Amino acid sequence: MRLVIQNDYDAVSQWAAAYIAKRINAFCATSDKPFVLGLPTGSSPLGIYKALIGLYTAGKLSFSQVLTFNMDEYVGLDETSPQSYHRFMWDNFFQHIDIDKNNVHILNGMAQDLTAECTGYEQRIASCGGIELFLGGMGEDGHIAFNEPGSSLRSRTRVKTLTRDTRLVNSRFFGNDPGKVPATALTVGVGTIMDSREILIIASGRNKARALHTAIEEGVSHLCPLSCLQMHPKAIILCDDDATSELKVSTMRYFKELEGNGIS
Repeated sequence: MRLVIQNDYDAVSQWAAAYIAKRINAFCATSDKPFVLGLPTGSSPLGIYKALIGLYTAGKLSFSQVLTFNMDEYVGLDETSPQSYHRFMWDNFFQHIDIDKNNVHILNGMAQDLTAECTGYEQRIASCGGIELFLGGMGEDGHIAFNEPGSSLRSRTRVKTLTRDTRLVNSRFFGNDPGKVPATALTVGVGTIMDSREILIIASGRNKARALHTAIEEGVSHLCPLSCLQMHPKAIILCDDDATSELKVSTMRYFKELEGNGIS
């Protein structure tokens, strides 16, 4: 696992966008062998999406041979809802790039059979050859997607009941009213994410510091789902200085030395 530390959120966003662009361009994707990219929603990736749009606009990146799978979606919100993750992705990213709409995959929170929707999502990922790179954020409690503390580290895409804390944090998108945040969501599982050939997780701000400490400096535990990255062969946690405020000095020195020596 790599820990890459940048000065601030803007630097994190630029680093992540450049890395994703490098991976896509080096992959030399075709219609028969597309680059499969996992994507998150929320505040954390907005800077990355803006930077990726800039690279596309400048002619340095194309998404014409990229398939995407989003991490999650609320149950009970249709794709036109302002708070749905469908709407978020099209408003903030997809409509600004050259991606084929048929290559975009987002869970359907309005599906009549939610279990079948989740099973089908796993099957679609497998049929594409698996996810090449999964970009994600992390919650203040160390959750990934909607895999909150207590989630099985082998979990797959499923219906998930959201905790009060998660609904409180996400209420900023619902007029600051936790009662308006759906109580359930569809989410890829920890096991789904871990099957990806590469994982890039971003963490920014002091509010993420304790979770980052737990994920990196303590053992692997279902009580901090992010800690599962310790077991992944190619995982990067990309953070800003504020997010490292709970890390030991020796931990910081270790990872900075590795990056300085070009070791990953």
